[in-house]
Amino acid sequence: MEAFRLMKELKTNFDQEIKYLPKEAGLALIESTQENGRGISAKCRNAKAEDLWSLTSFFGYSTQTFVLAVNLLDRFLAIMRVQPKHLACISIGCLHIAAKVVEQECNISSTHELIRISQSKFTVSDLSRMEKIISEKLNFQFKAITALTFLHLYHAITLSHTSDRKEVLNQDKLEAQLKACLCRIVFSKAKPSVLALSLLTLEIEALQSVDMLEIAQRIQRHLKISESELQHWRGLVAQCISEYSSPECSKPDHKKLVWIVSRRTAQNLHSSYYSVPELPTIPEGGWDESESEDWYEDVSSGEESLSSSLGSDAEGPYFPMHYRCQSRKTPTF
Repeated sequence: MEAFRLMKELKTNFDQEIKYLPKEAGLALIESTQENGRGISAKCRNAKAEDLWSLTSFFGYSTQTFVLAVNLLDRFLAIMRVQPKHLACISIGCLHIAAKVVEQECNISSTHELIRISQSKFTVSDLSRMEKIISEKLNFQFKAITALTFLHLYHAITLSHTSDRKEVLNQDKLEAQLKACLCRIVFSKAKPSVLALSLLTLEIEALQSVDMLEIAQRIQRHLKISESELQHWRGLVAQCISEYSSPECSKPDHKKLVWIVSRRTAQNLHSSYYSVPELPTIPEGGWDESESEDWYEDVSSGEESLSSSLGSDAEGPYFPMHYRCQSRKTPTF
């Protein structure tokens, strides 16, 4: 019964996925744009996708938030002529929209914090206006069907037929591979269902599981995905994974994430570094509860300095490390 429900849900999403694909003509224009030109080049777009990956890791956002943010970014760039100077505001706007759609309200970072941590130069008002423009241009269609949607469904279907395979078919690893692919604009042209199936079949072949490969082939037949289309994207995915896993991979700039303080604050911190706070005199008389509140100083601990690099390979080849202590270690390929 569960398998039937999953297959029905899979077909419903498959029929609707085309609604959330970026315009192919717009993506082709980005790919053909020269660097340092007036428009957005593929390299520029890819760099912003990598930044979004690092920021989602920093704020502890889910993979779904990252995938949705990239989908919104590509859909917007594919229908609008954008100057490079506006790309940072657009990408952060997409991330904030995605977080509001996916994350719990208590976990959503403020716009001020997003701007500060991303070291952007625009204002909160600029970001609010940009989010409004993005929302209107995309007709407020935020809950997109993405490759992650299909990856989760494929994974659930596979487990429903092979219950003892949960530890073998690692969903976290598949998600990490998907994020690596989405940092390249070429994969924005793939149908989400095909991209996810490419990742799944490559991982199953690596595991050498005949049973799971048969299930993947059944899914392919159910969705009527042609063998030629699947093989085309499998080849590109395999190349991407190989390159990202290689130590020779061209990594993003090692820009530091640091706390930014004003000059006055920095001077105060410097001058008070060696100072000894003057403690209040304890009166010799009896304890007066009415005065007790005045004897306490509000001592707040300073914020920790963040020196981790974007694109650090401390967690494996290329993949940005998770900065939060509670997050899981990103799987490596």
